[in-house]
Amino acid sequence: MENILDFARGPLFRFSLAVMLLGLLRILIIDLIAIIVAYRRAGDTTLPWNFIIRRTFKWLFPFNRALANRPAYSLLSIFFHVGLLLVPIFLFAHVELWHKAIGIAWPTLPKPTADVLTVITIVCAIGLFLGRIFSQTSRFISRKQDYLWPILIIMPFVSGFACASVSLSPSGYQTLMLIHILSADVIFLLMPFTKIAHCILMPLSQIISNLAWRFPADTDDDVCTTLNKKGAPV
Repeated sequence: MENILDFARGPLFRFSLAVMLLGLLRILIIDLIAIIVAYRRAGDTTLPWNFIIRRTFKWLFPFNRALANRPAYSLLSIFFHVGLLLVPIFLFAHVELWHKAIGIAWPTLPKPTADVLTVITIVCAIGLFLGRIFSQTSRFISRKQDYLWPILIIMPFVSGFACASVSLSPSGYQTLMLIHILSADVIFLLMPFTKIAHCILMPLSQIISNLAWRFPADTDDDVCTTLNKKGAPV
């Protein structure tokens, strides 16, 4: 079991981390190239940058929108994402693992704070999962992965919290730690190929939306030609 744990937290972790980073970088580069091409082809290249920046921050920190539209579900989502980002990145044991994998370390969260954030993330994940099941609107727009992701994401939080806070037998600790590491590795591997890639795409959503409405100068002629309406009276 110890050899399996060493492999999971060593070579497998580095491989899954590389797949995640390279996959997300690929998505980012593709979108940036698409933005540059769309900008060059746009009929109007004057973009409302102040508006785009304000809208981007509203999308990244949607507190006002959360209170106005489905407040309970939206607040659960906000706190879930806060814990989802802070705990894996700033937990002491994780920073040590990152340090061994890539040779870089940074400040960590105090253990009581990390424990509270972990519990909040678990509770919010359960709330989001139940909300998706019992809400007719959510069920209508949900795919299978929308139900599986909260379950998969919650696994490393539950298993990690148990390993850090519950008295376990050596075999029980090793089993839960293996579940913790493997589930995290699976999340890393799947992230660039699923909707979770929105963590990279979301900051670009507003500039993409604004560029989408700036058609090239000859768009009207192309549309008329496609519809066989070239020269027809309007």
